[in-house]
Amino acid sequence: MSLTNDLFESFDSSIAELSKAATLPAELYTSEDFLDFERKALFDQEWLAVGTASRIPEVGDWFTTTVNNESVIIARGKDGEIRAFSSVCQHRAMEVCLGEGNNTTFTCPYHNWIYGLDGRLLGAPAMERTDDFDKSEWGLPNLAVEIWQGFIFVSLADDPAPLAPTLTDYEPYLEHYDLENCFSPGTFTLEGLPWNWKVMFENFNDGYHANRLHTLIQDFCPSELSKFPVAWTPDSNVIFREAGYIHKDGGFNATRKAILPIFPDLTEEERWRSTFALLPPSLCIGTAPDQAFFFIIRPTSAQTIDVEIGYLLHQEAPAHPMFDHLLEMSDAGVQVFVAQDQDATTKVQRGLNSRFAPRGRYSWQEETHLYFNRWLVDRYRANRKDPSHSLGGES
Repeated sequence: MSLTNDLFESFDSSIAELSKAATLPAELYTSEDFLDFERKALFDQEWLAVGTASRIPEVGDWFTTTVNNESVIIARGKDGEIRAFSSVCQHRAMEVCLGEGNNTTFTCPYHNWIYGLDGRLLGAPAMERTDDFDKSEWGLPNLAVEIWQGFIFVSLADDPAPLAPTLTDYEPYLEHYDLENCFSPGTFTLEGLPWNWKVMFENFNDGYHANRLHTLIQDFCPSELSKFPVAWTPDSNVIFREAGYIHKDGGFNATRKAILPIFPDLTEEERWRSTFALLPPSLCIGTAPDQAFFFIIRPTSAQTIDVEIGYLLHQEAPAHPMFDHLLEMSDAGVQVFVAQDQDATTKVQRGLNSRFAPRGRYSWQEETHLYFNRWLVDRYRANRKDPSHSLGGES
């Protein structure tokens, strides 16, 4: 796929006013060349979510993850700070570690180079005869780190602008959840899901399908109660909507009511809605009266992704005497939605490969798709000007 002037000019129709806008070209969801461009233009430049700070609460706690195809260690240092650094040993490029654990140091199993919790090289056996070898110059490369609402974000960019100021529009909707102090029962990862990462983002924040695809089980949260309180602006990295209920304390399960303990500080208004937010290109967050939930998306090819899914519950929820049973019931309900969404997005991706794939039109209930398009196109065009990006032929 050539990233031509014609292609970039065609984006105009996807960022027009909502009543006139069209969906993005299908090739943007199917082309490996375009994903390669996105990796440079988006994933190398933006802040990427990797997990929650509560996953590594103690000094020495660590886990590994993949950040735009890079294997990265996330660790809590002796000073209590969270750091991120490459897991690629600076001797012969072996991965130093995989998985998670608690350690005071990391030792590469190949030749026993030893690194600290901050990535510094502490020991390198039998290197005393190597000319001009200074351990201080051979640490594991560090990545920028920022913590927001209890989520760990990292950036591959050399000097990224702070993330938090670009997310202020959504913060009032999270204030009464106190996410950084929530209880997380852990996460699970679905691998090799057969659709483009943007299809995942669009489906997560698509109010138009709410009680259509999810007939009966989501009738408490109908499409027509979608609201779009904040229009996206170029200085924002969050796109969100409200999803209203027809009754108080709705829940995404067979009862259509919240099952787990309600967050006690929620206002009356907050107990009558969910919110769904995109923090592209890696994180989706949603809220309901009894839980928050998040999806961390990692593209593995133009047409496949891995998705890590987790819940955030009020910190006192586990004290409920029936907590384990309530959590199981709540999760069973969510899995119904997951199965329906997976079926739909799999078929959407197949359709995007068709010669008949359309440049479709939007309903008013899809306003967040327009904002997502604008976020994307803004960055596509800005980063296309960077000569370090290989962009293929011009027209």
